Amino acid sequence: MRFEDQVACVTGGARGIGFGVAKMFAREGAHVVLIDIDRKGLEQAVHEIRELGGKGRVDFEAINVTRFDSVDRGIQNIVNRHGGIHILVQCAGITGKTGVQTEDVDVSDFRRVFAVNLDGIFYLCRATLPIMKRQGYGRIVNVASVAGKEGNAGMLAYSASKAAVIGLTKVIGKEYAESNITCNAIAPAVVRTAMVDAMPDSQVKYMTDKIPMKRTGEIDEIASLIGFVASKEASFTTAFTFDATGGRATY
Repeated sequence: MRFEDQVACVTGGARGIGFGVAKMFAREGAHVVLIDIDRKGLEQAVHEIRELGGKGRVDFEAINVTRFDSVDRGIQNIVNRHGGIHILVQCAGITGKTGVQTEDVDVSDFRRVFAVNLDGIFYLCRATLPIMKRQGYGRIVNVASVAGKEGNAGMLAYSASKAAVIGLTKVIGKEYAESNITCNAIAPAVVRTAMVDAMPDSQVKYMTDKIPMKRTGEIDEIASLIGFVASKEASFTTAFTFDATGGRATY
């Protein structure tokens, strides 16, 4: 019950890592708000979490993270319902087209990846930080990627957008370090999700072969790490990127 009476918002909450994180928060007493653009997926995810019998309330807010007006309106709706936001975990993301060399990257696809992976994280932080400041407490966890540290060949847009997420996280963590608000990132290696399943097998093999454990990560493993970073126990760490790579990352 680490998160009892705390309001935890999770983007990309309809599936994948976001759904796994939402289940973890619900088990540990948080009032969880799932955020996604997919309303039907959100309804199903909320139903499934409620069926599991978590200790906290669970609901959703359909938000298009690539539009600031949608983000701003959605965050205000959440605050009106719940009174505040204590935790923001940002899992929404897309890979875009993969297995493509830079000279062949589609410009519209590049911009779409950045709109979701970077603009969305910025918009949610911008809308939520004033709320956390008024509360005098907050935890932001942004899901980046080891690709943002090392770069994955054939994944220019994804790697560059996740590198930008790490930079954004460092800035916010430092700016709000005296406000009892922490902002950290998680950098997973390949985790078996629907997003990864949609990638070419050759691309997944390329990434998995770089992992010393020689396996993909599990959603529950990532959710457990996020749970610590979002907790009150992680009170002296901010502007940091946590490794979740099975030994691939060395810094």
